[in-house]
Amino acid sequence: MAIIERINEGIKEAMRSRDQIRLSTLRMLKSKILAVDARANLPDTEVVKLFKTYYGSLQEALEQAQGANRTDAAEQLKSELMIIQEFLPKALSREETKRLVVQAIAESGAKSKKDLGLVMKAVRTLNSEVDGKLAKELADELLD
Repeated sequence: MAIIERINEGIKEAMRSRDQIRLSTLRMLKSKILAVDARANLPDTEVVKLFKTYYGSLQEALEQAQGANRTDAAEQLKSELMIIQEFLPKALSREETKRLVVQAIAESGAKSKKDLGLVMKAVRTLNSEVDGKLAKELADELLD
């Protein structure tokens, strides 16, 4: 089942169960798709890219809400993030990401933090689904 079909089914179910947060989140995801293609004929890979971007912006908003001590907004954002995660591919664990970074360092021949760009490029070629922020953090730790 395509992602847009799963979203449409989720919207119907959220309306039946009167789950307002889920309903509004799914409608937002659908509007993200429709903003790019009015007929919602995007391939799932493009939809996942859109959702990853939206997920990142929500994470930033969550950090700001937590920094401003707005617990009500933070809780709603956490709920939205959990719903969006249902449509994203499973993220790699910290250990899996570390193995990729070690392999990328070996393949790129990186010796210092100056070579971080080479390492990140190698990580992306090994696995495009890796969390860039985590990979950069691990590469910083591993490089002198």
